[in-house]
Amino acid sequence: SYLKENQVGYVSNRTYALLKYSHAALVTSGTATLETALFGIPQVVCYKGNWISYQIAKRIITLDYISLVNLIMDKEVVKELIQSDLTTANLKQELGKIVEGPKREAILNDYQMLRKKLGGKGASQLAAKLIIENA
Repeated sequence: SYLKENQVGYVSNRTYALLKYSHAALVTSGTATLETALFGIPQVVCYKGNWISYQIAKRIITLDYISLVNLIMDKEVVKELIQSDLTTANLKQELGKIVEGPKREAILNDYQMLRKKLGGKGASQLAAKLIIENA
């Protein structure tokens, strides 16, 4: 009913098509955070898992971040709402920060640095070529 009365599109099982038309995103998957960044879409990373599994992982894995974007950049580029921080109020607040304003601009600037850190335009083709040549 919401789609009929408003000009809202529905996209299913087509992540890149969805990202192409997105302005901001709430992202839950590891590689999806990097893909979303490479599409230039500001995002909030959301993750809530089983409490016991999280407690075990927290003691074994000693990383400062869980998103590939933040891990690669070695700083918080995108906000991560993990476990108890993942609330409706926090989601609304953080999404509001990235829809427009200085936080959005800071993320977009950091995304440019991320692309450079990953090798810039043509990095994938170069990596593939090196793999084939050294196989």
